Amino acid sequence: MFNGIIFNKGLITKISKRSKGINIFVKSDLKLTNKDIGVSIACDGVCLTLITIKKRIMEFYLSNETVKRSKFKFLKIKDLINLELPLKYGQKISGHICQGHVDTTGKVLSIKKVDKSYIFDFEINSKERRNIIEKASICINGISLTISKKTKKGFQIWVIPHTFKLTNLSKVNKGSLVNIEIDILSKYVKNFFHEKK
Repeated sequence: MFNGIIFNKGLITKISKRSKGINIFVKSDLKLTNKDIGVSIACDGVCLTLITIKKRIMEFYLSNETVKRSKFKFLKIKDLINLELPLKYGQKISGHICQGHVDTTGKVLSIKKVDKSYIFDFEINSKERRNIIEKASICINGISLTISKKTKKGFQIWVIPHTFKLTNLSKVNKGSLVNIEIDILSKYVKNFFHEKK
């Protein structure tokens, strides 16, 4: 479980393709050792299990299901990804509850700078668009953000300078894909009332 507050980023150094998935290698400044093997780490919002760590390079395995649902199907060497360690008992939750279970990808339609902040306009598929709720939380590339506006094709968010600087949103352009996890509470409540009908 995560809260979508990003303090670390990682650089993709290697991608190994397998018949039923891929292994990715990520270089970062996270202070991890072999004792941490098996821990879950959110990589651009996708919950992955650390399988090796050597000289600050972490290795993760992604199944075909994970690759299919995320933007990792287009992953390239030198891509920068957001990293978050799992929550610890007693830790402050500044964002919202994120599972690391990506629902879909979103496409950046536009980025506008307003004063010192940025407005991102995203397009998502119609199935997930039904789950979008204005002012609800949403996880984009592992970042806890708030939906400022629901649009015909998707939604908009505002990104403050601090978040823009600390995350890989500063590297995102028009047409880029991002990983999206819809707020789990929104999905559960909607599913509950849908079943009650």
